[in-house]
Amino acid sequence: MAKILNVFNKINTLRERYYKASLGREALIKMIAEAELAEQVYNSNAIENSTLSLEETEKILLQIDLDRFISQREIFEAKNLARVVEYIDKRAKEQELSSKVILLLHKMLMSNIRDDVAGRFRKDHEFVRVGSHIAPNPKEVTDRVATMLTEYQAMHHESIIKRIAKLHLAFEYTHPFIDGNGRIGRVINNYQLIREGFVPINIKFIDRANYYTAFKDFDANGATGVMEEIVAKALTNSYHKRLAYLEDKKIMTLAEYGKINKLSHSNLINKATRQTIEAFLEKGVWKIGV
Repeated sequence: MAKILNVFNKINTLRERYYKASLGREALIKMIAEAELAEQVYNSNAIENSTLSLEETEKILLQIDLDRFISQREIFEAKNLARVVEYIDKRAKEQELSSKVILLLHKMLMSNIRDDVAGRFRKDHEFVRVGSHIAPNPKEVTDRVATMLTEYQAMHHESIIKRIAKLHLAFEYTHPFIDGNGRIGRVINNYQLIREGFVPINIKFIDRANYYTAFKDFDANGATGVMEEIVAKALTNSYHKRLAYLEDKKIMTLAEYGKINKLSHSNLINKATRQTIEAFLEKGVWKIGV
């Protein structure tokens, strides 16, 4: 409890710095978001076993021909998710998250992929299984989603870390859709973060094992600690990255930083992973602003 409180206090400090540094820097903020789009899409799709690399994802979004055959599904998964990410970046502050909004986002995501299930919750006998977890009966889905959203609002006194972690775990436990649950769940995280004045997060593919552990813990005993840690680190990382640019720092790789300051690279990587230094991961490379 104390650990999460300390992290939350740290995030609030970073948030205040971001607010001050962002004044009058709208063009740069937009540029950062645009540059990050392919990473957001790549990581979320990779967690769902997409074969696309980050470079291939970038090429698809830029409409550049690829060097190998890519299925139409994977092409639409990249393009559609990018469209959803851009949509929530502009609209999250305008409209409260609701079942209607979630269904709209899902329709955008699954268009030309699974038009038969796009924009609707599971129904009738549409059961789904993720690993050993069999999602709740389709008849429960509508009420569970409504309850999830109500509980999120009722937890307004809790830290954003706890609220997002619980929201994400509850959504994925319910698995309200036939397909696209993971991607929409991560989109919803950012919808709420943006709506409440925080920056979006990017849960990385390299953290997938720990991410799956968080779901297993929740399924087994309702534990949210692992997911809280994932959300906290992702949010801290996102602030570190934006502040490095907005505060006009010199950005270099952690390897370069260690060499200049005669510091152990492995020790710096360890600190960066724990987010105890203001490092951030960009396109798979640890960097820091100095």
